[in-house]
Amino acid sequence: MKLIKAMATVAGITAVSRVAGFARDILTAMFLGAGPVADAFFVALKLPNFFRRVTAEGAFSVSFVPLYSETLEREGLTEARVFANNAFAMMLALLSLFTLAALAAMPWIIYVIAPGFGADPVRYDLAVELTRITFPYLLLMSLTALLGGVLNAHDRFAPFAFAPVIFNGSLIAALFMSGFAENAGYAMAWGVFAAGFLQFFWLLFSAMRIGFQLKFVRPKLTPRIRKVFRLMGPGVIGAGVMHINLFADLIIASLLPAGAISHLYYADRLNQLPLGIVGIAVGTALLPMLSRAIASGRAEEARGLFNRALEVCLLLGLPAAAALLVVPHQLISVLFERGAFEAEDARVTGFVLMGYAVGMPAYICVKVLSTAFWARQDTLTPVKVAVATTLLNIVLALVLSLGLEFGAAGIALATGISGWLQFMLLTRRLKGTDVARLDERFKNNVPKIVLSVLLMAFFLFGFSVFFNDTFEGLRGPLFQILALAALVGGGMIIYGGAVLRTGVLSVSDFRRYFRRQRN
Repeated sequence: MKLIKAMATVAGITAVSRVAGFARDILTAMFLGAGPVADAFFVALKLPNFFRRVTAEGAFSVSFVPLYSETLEREGLTEARVFANNAFAMMLALLSLFTLAALAAMPWIIYVIAPGFGADPVRYDLAVELTRITFPYLLLMSLTALLGGVLNAHDRFAPFAFAPVIFNGSLIAALFMSGFAENAGYAMAWGVFAAGFLQFFWLLFSAMRIGFQLKFVRPKLTPRIRKVFRLMGPGVIGAGVMHINLFADLIIASLLPAGAISHLYYADRLNQLPLGIVGIAVGTALLPMLSRAIASGRAEEARGLFNRALEVCLLLGLPAAAALLVVPHQLISVLFERGAFEAEDARVTGFVLMGYAVGMPAYICVKVLSTAFWARQDTLTPVKVAVATTLLNIVLALVLSLGLEFGAAGIALATGISGWLQFMLLTRRLKGTDVARLDERFKNNVPKIVLSVLLMAFFLFGFSVFFNDTFEGLRGPLFQILALAALVGGGMIIYGGAVLRTGVLSVSDFRRYFRRQRN
């Protein structure tokens, strides 16, 4: 199936990016640890990324891509190019003004998003200076995302999927050059700034290769641009509300002892591995395909795309969540416990990771459910759901982290629980719609996937208990890496064998897929 090929392309490149990201995080932990400089840098990294996810990968993408796909399908390439160039000009003008205003107001912005830094001049001053360096990344990455949306609508998924590899490479290079900066935090901030330019020119070159001509035109408020803004209205609120979760976590964590923000960051990086590989692959590939199918009235094709995407989410998301719940401490210890990142940091981060893992399958499936709304140009319904889940997340985070004194782990657990509420509300709103009707194959495969995950979880638990004393007794990095590789590899073999044995997938499925790939 074309969807599976597209998802495999995006997932494969995203996996490369995540490996590069882990290399970056290992070096970051070694150079920065979990102290004041790390806390300040992570705030500087989160702020432009928050707005980027709202303007670029959030409201704008889910509004622009279906309209661009519809224009391409119904009116042809020329009109689609005119629309894309006008959208580019409008985004450049608006975000340039916004970026300049934010740079001027940065001291007040930091007080709002990290109020706990006000009592710590070191963290506060560093956060202001580093965020002023990183914030222009918002403008550059937003323009990059527009070009990525154009490429995705033409079924060219690889270039935009490769952009995070460039980002991680830029930050790794910056860390190795940190001797030329005041500290590693400054070096990484400049690495973020440079990554914005590198990613933009990479996507521009890729778009030019498929014949797209970027023209710097005067922005015009055409009917299509008005429709983008109209669709973005609820989308901005929805994406903004959803990502307010991140800032609510940041604000609450800033009230905890130093290191809490860093513990959340490192745990979330591991949590984002399956979320990124599966979630990004599904959302990136599904949105343009589902939009074209709905625009052309191909209802059966749309249902098939929805069911297979949801099936892949469960097939890959459930075992990933189970692994992070069963062996979080082994993963964190082997990956990050070195240099400035100490054993106590690893212990706390392991509990944080468990909290995030609770909601992982829900958040991965939400990518499919939300895409079903966006493809029909319904950006309002996900907003209502996002508001409800955000309110729950904030209340739970306050109760669990401060009231019950779970600390950073309570913030992560609140996020995980909120994910399931979002999943249930979106599922309820989609019930009865034609595109979201579950087929027999999906209904038959879900119990088999759950059984396979349970078998894998029993293996991981038994393996970890058997080797626990060895993990604690021998601290050689090579041995721990080999033991972790055996743990992960064994779990994958158990799960893969169970999936094949229960008939969720067959060897012929893989043969058919790879034969089509070669052709």
